[in-house]
Amino acid sequence: MRRVERHRLLICPGLALLLYLIGLGTPPLWEPDEGRYAEIAREMVVAHDYVTPHNNFVIYFEKPPLVYWVTAASLRIFGRNEFAARLPAAIASAGQVAVTYALADAMFGATTATLAALALALSPLFFSFARFATPDPELAFFLTAALTSFYRGAQCAGALNGIDFRWMLASAVMLALATLTKGPVALLLGGAIALLWLMLQGRGRDGLRIGWLPCVALYLTITLPWFIVIAHGNPGFARFFLIHEHFQRYLASTEHGWGPWFYIPIIIAGTWPWIYFLPLAFTGFRVRSSLQPSSEKISAQGASIDNADERSSLHFLLIWCAVILVFFSIPRSKLGEYILPVLPPISILAGRGLARLDQIVGERKRLLLVTFASINTAAALAMTAAVLMAPAGGLRHALAGDAAIAAMALLAGGIAPLLISDCKADVIALQLAVSVIVALVAGNDARRRVAPWVSYRELAKAVAPYAQQGCKLMSFRHFEQALPFYTGARETLVDYRGELQPFGPLSDASGNVFATVEQLKNAWTGGHCTVLIANRVDVPMLINVLSPAPILIGCEGKKLALYNRPLDSPSQLPSGCFSTATKNP
Repeated sequence: MRRVERHRLLICPGLALLLYLIGLGTPPLWEPDEGRYAEIAREMVVAHDYVTPHNNFVIYFEKPPLVYWVTAASLRIFGRNEFAARLPAAIASAGQVAVTYALADAMFGATTATLAALALALSPLFFSFARFATPDPELAFFLTAALTSFYRGAQCAGALNGIDFRWMLASAVMLALATLTKGPVALLLGGAIALLWLMLQGRGRDGLRIGWLPCVALYLTITLPWFIVIAHGNPGFARFFLIHEHFQRYLASTEHGWGPWFYIPIIIAGTWPWIYFLPLAFTGFRVRSSLQPSSEKISAQGASIDNADERSSLHFLLIWCAVILVFFSIPRSKLGEYILPVLPPISILAGRGLARLDQIVGERKRLLLVTFASINTAAALAMTAAVLMAPAGGLRHALAGDAAIAAMALLAGGIAPLLISDCKADVIALQLAVSVIVALVAGNDARRRVAPWVSYRELAKAVAPYAQQGCKLMSFRHFEQALPFYTGARETLVDYRGELQPFGPLSDASGNVFATVEQLKNAWTGGHCTVLIANRVDVPMLINVLSPAPILIGCEGKKLALYNRPLDSPSQLPSGCFSTATKNP
């Protein structure tokens, strides 16, 4: 047990990483995010250009390059596949579990740290994006590491002037890497949390003792080279990246428009069941647990944890939560993954609340668990009713089985703690972990089943042989971002309106990047073979304007692949696609 206690900092993230890696490459890339980030990294490898990101071989300045660099390295090592594209997110998420454990251990001891790591690793929202190729897990990791380093430096006993300069340098490095992951927002958030906490603690003067000059110098040494090089080669970069991406989108964007309440249900559902125990973190100041190791932080008298230190830690976590939640709730543009940086403090508070469950006895503890069981039961019934009341069809059929398993896990997870209420908190936490894992496995299977509605790997398989023969790949009014990743060919975007507009002309004279409908007609009637990807609803119109008549060669979800030449044999015709309004081949 002592060996286990000493190595928990490795065991917790190791188990999390193992869980994240299982079946990591099985689901296809989801549109548009996973396809976008995987393709940009692939194009870095193909073009040997690791300075300027390109998407569909068009300059793409929306994000800094660190995640692309890491993903490109993964692709070079493991090949062009989904596992390699998602591996950086899985590793960053496991690293975040380790950092969260370390911070919780410094604040409240190893008991809370173990439960906090468990709560974070098995939070549904965190688990989902640990297996999803976006920059947000990496941003959350670096920001968590930066704030952990700052807290350790600010609380280091015996340090000169109350601040440990080495931890501050480590925090500067982490903020620099976070900036290279998703931009200056990391510096803004990390700085706001740190300075607000110092002021609340009455330590405003300590902010002057951080060692700003070397920290700023280190930060700029890491971040500036890429910004200088890319701005020098692209005169419009600074205005687009800093003004458009970070100010205009934040203040005026209506993409994914939601109200300020959006993240409340996301956080509750995304951290359930652990968040239920969070309020217990604010009751009393001392908990004894069967998991309590010799490394538990004990005062000189051996009686209790210092209350001032605990209050300071709680204030730090609450400010962390508040700054992240308020900042991302202000703009209309919201996505669930944006809120990932708030999960570590929530998990630490939930872990501390779980550890305090042993302190509650009798009717109060039973009432807590009865309420928990009631909420889980209601949620399970609501999930079942939602599936039964959904319109009959392919999506309902695909999700019914997994939804039933998830509902049963939710129900069991609520009732089991009530049945074993006399057990210690670690036993209850283990039972909750088992029920969550069952639900998450069902959710991962559901992701695989709904793939035809949100991804186009099978369509790419049908198109790839034609692209490899040199046929031109075109998309009508949309950009299927994973198709270049799967086929290795650039898409010509016809009558396109979307995120690549700022980086290229709406009408390309050659028709190789952005094409008009007239250019599509010319390419279709020319001597070169052409494959066109289109929505099913657009096919009747395309049949009337394209000659020769398009031949259907593949389909997936709402997309069809059309070909401008006769097929060599009828056996090449796809099955299951002829319910659309295409002409008879």
